[in-house]
Amino acid sequence: MISLTIKKISELCGGKLNNQAKEIENTKIHGVSIDTRTIDTNNLFAPFVGENVDGHDFILNAIESGACVSLSEKEDVDAPLIIVKDVQKALGDIARGYLNTLNTKVIAITGSNGKTTTKDMVECVLAPHFNVQKTIGNYNNEIGMPLTIFNTKDDTDILILEMGMDNLGDIHYLSSIARPDIAILTNVGESHIEKLGSKENIAKGKYEIVDDLKEDGLFIYSNDYVELENLVKKDTPYEQVTVGLTDKNDLVVTNVKEDKNGVSFTLNGFDYSIPSLGKHNAVNASFAIALSKHFNISESDVKKSLEQLTITNMRMEQHIDETGALIINDAYNASPSSMKSAIDTVRHLDYKNKVLVLGDILELGRYSAQLHESVGAYINEDNNFTHIFTYGEHAKTIHDTIQKENTQHFESIEQLKNSLNSLKDENTVILLKASRGMKLERLISE
Repeated sequence: MISLTIKKISELCGGKLNNQAKEIENTKIHGVSIDTRTIDTNNLFAPFVGENVDGHDFILNAIESGACVSLSEKEDVDAPLIIVKDVQKALGDIARGYLNTLNTKVIAITGSNGKTTTKDMVECVLAPHFNVQKTIGNYNNEIGMPLTIFNTKDDTDILILEMGMDNLGDIHYLSSIARPDIAILTNVGESHIEKLGSKENIAKGKYEIVDDLKEDGLFIYSNDYVELENLVKKDTPYEQVTVGLTDKNDLVVTNVKEDKNGVSFTLNGFDYSIPSLGKHNAVNASFAIALSKHFNISESDVKKSLEQLTITNMRMEQHIDETGALIINDAYNASPSSMKSAIDTVRHLDYKNKVLVLGDILELGRYSAQLHESVGAYINEDNNFTHIFTYGEHAKTIHDTIQKENTQHFESIEQLKNSLNSLKDENTVILLKASRGMKLERLISE
């Protein structure tokens, strides 16, 4: 955890100490908080201005709760302050400076889908050999990533940072803070197309991850995406390795097989298996395998680690209901491509009854109708499902596109839950898939 003097903190962010802060400038801060409800002794408090709340109004509360100093864009607060022009920028500058004090390798991961799963897989492969820390939850933006960095222990060998984006420039900024030794770009999908306008722009935004990649570093990505073909520079000081399903990649994933126990596949002549559903996870695991070669970890060690893999909640997470039904909870987030992958998983599982519960895919903007329709069309290609339930304004387009009578649209989550409960038995598999805002996990019994 970050432990630097108030004076050093002010130097890292170009801030100015007020008189009260000068009196304690040699006091060390221990940790950073942006919420007065989580203040610990000698924290640095970082107040942010939101739509409805100004964090500066809570500086005194933070000091009373144990913080020793606060960042501030305002000078008229009776507390020890580090005066800065922009709290968010200051937080990033401090995080960058703190990382520079550590002898820690940084692995940065981005992509439209699979960031968190790949992060978990990378940790799984590296943890038996190194002291590893990683982004917790969805702390992957311009505020969350610095907070992850501040919690990094000084004996950490490897820090895995997940990087999310909403707009062009977001990943560039995060890369400038992390200055990664290794960068992984999992894929290019439709997430955030509402703001970015095209998959080409999404690819540009994701590719910003290499903007501050160290010259002796490593960039791992997939050559399966046409949007990256003309974008990725071929002549770079850092090493590049491509991983994917097509022969255009350096490492080609083959023999992908799936059953209710997980996925097996072959990479470079060696067989692997993971206890996680979704054929797309074979490629995600292969990013971790490619990375392991960089750290000279043997195939047998990697194989053993991946067989013990644990994935963050609500990513193809399996529950056995009290009725014996298998519920696949993939409701953390969704894009059209990830929804199709999840549908494929259920399509090929050996169950008598196969039930899809699909909710809205959000942040698609003017492409929403077209992309939801593409999901319905994908189901029509091989509709071997017993029931298809849709929920949400946009998901109704999926319902309207499906050409069989095994689909039903719901306006009420309770009605959907009742219908779903009536179908559960040991011969049934149920998929829950939607964007985070739909909260489809409510359909799982307590």
